[in-house]
Amino acid sequence: QVQLVESGGGLVRAGGSLRLSCEPSISIQFFNAMAWYRQAPGNERELVAGFISGANTNYADSVKGRFTISRDNAENRMYLQMNSLKPEDAAVYYCYAHRFGSGTSYDYWGQGTRVTVSS
Repeated sequence: QVQLVESGGGLVRAGGSLRLSCEPSISIQFFNAMAWYRQAPGNERELVAGFISGANTNYADSVKGRFTISRDNAENRMYLQMNSLKPEDAAVYYCYAHRFGSGTSYDYWGQGTRVTVSS
């Protein structure tokens, strides 16, 4: 069973920074897509940033210029650097990964890491 383990969440004041980390239980290179999603109370889960095709990235408009997604094959981790955090960024952040295997599509989710932003 493939697992994704997030870390790095916490409480930060508005304007501060956090870096989230996602470590999969298999090589990160097996995934054809990886992304960060978030879900705030009462809201649907939304895409924050992702690797769509190879190294191509996509960001939600609300985080462009503030968040940066990255991936380190040597460390086998994906990161989300979050700068200039706003109270509206508060949510549970989830790591997502997708791969194909034996003609089947697989989707994986982490357990989530909570980000709280105080105003």
